[in-house]
Amino acid sequence: MTDAATKSIDVERIEATLDVTYNWGYEETRKELRELYRKAKRAQWNAEDRLDWSIDVDLDKQYIPDFMHPLFGSEIFDKMDETMKGRLKHELPAWTQSQFLHGEQGALLAAAQLVNSVPDMDSKYYAATQVMDEARHVEVFDRYLHTKIQNSYPINPHLKSLLDLILKDSRWDMKLLGMQIMVEGLALAAFGVTRNTILEPLLHGITSYIIQDEARHVAYGVLSLRDHYKDMKEADVREREDFVYEAAVLMRDRFLFKEVWEKLGLPAEECMEIAKHNEGQVQFRQLLFSKIVPAIKRIGLLSRRQRERFAALGILEYENWQDPFESLQEAEAEAAAERAAESNQAAVTSSVLLSKPSAAVV
Repeated sequence: MTDAATKSIDVERIEATLDVTYNWGYEETRKELRELYRKAKRAQWNAEDRLDWSIDVDLDKQYIPDFMHPLFGSEIFDKMDETMKGRLKHELPAWTQSQFLHGEQGALLAAAQLVNSVPDMDSKYYAATQVMDEARHVEVFDRYLHTKIQNSYPINPHLKSLLDLILKDSRWDMKLLGMQIMVEGLALAAFGVTRNTILEPLLHGITSYIIQDEARHVAYGVLSLRDHYKDMKEADVREREDFVYEAAVLMRDRFLFKEVWEKLGLPAEECMEIAKHNEGQVQFRQLLFSKIVPAIKRIGLLSRRQRERFAALGILEYENWQDPFESLQEAEAEAAAERAAESNQAAVTSSVLLSKPSAAVV
């Protein structure tokens, strides 16, 4: 791309090193991953066809219960007039969807790196489907933010730090651990909360389709890492446990909305402290780990030391929640139901058209 072409575009370059692996055998060595690849091919969807972009987005329908408001119960919130509360109602979704957009771009870059670096062909095949998934997710959130909400935020520093750690690491398993287990696991939980609480129909549709993709991405991480970590040296396992814990802290601290408070002229540090201890927000941040902790357990990184640290974060309670593969089965069932409904609708439309009498020929 020429300098002229990038002149008005925000482009950041980071230095990243990774091995590029050929695999001249081409054998099917990992049956479960090959089947996941086949599922991913069947489940591809086109955002232009599947989503109704004619919908006029009403941000008032992105309803957040008062107790979930980051500042609820504080003196700052109680003194707000309706105008400020209305602005917040519009700014908080814009911030949240912006972070989803930035996270999806990070996932796109990491998936592309995995195609290069994972050693076996089945992993390369699946990673290639995820590149397409993530490109579609970036496309969708970019379009939603800039044509519907018409408001966006830069990437949160905590999220940026985590993405940089993942993209700069030269080891393929650390990329899988950071992206597929941590970032994608959190996204799967966050999109589930959004789909179940948001009334705005276009965003509801977006998250419903993306959840089906994210469930496969987390399963990919578990399938790739659970055997790899069985025979790993204890010191290397501890390093990966430390990375998981540090990533968990970064992801927890990103949901304090500092950029929103600064934009609205509110005391940012005080608002962040209120949001950090707000009961509704504490529950929300903990719930975001409901897909991560079972996955960490499945890949063998939930040692006693890790359990103690997760307990201190308030997220150990999720260790026996829905297994990553149960999430995948649930997403597949939803996708199958949607395909069946679309097929039935197409059959009805075809039947109606065929039953209409032909126009008389003059």
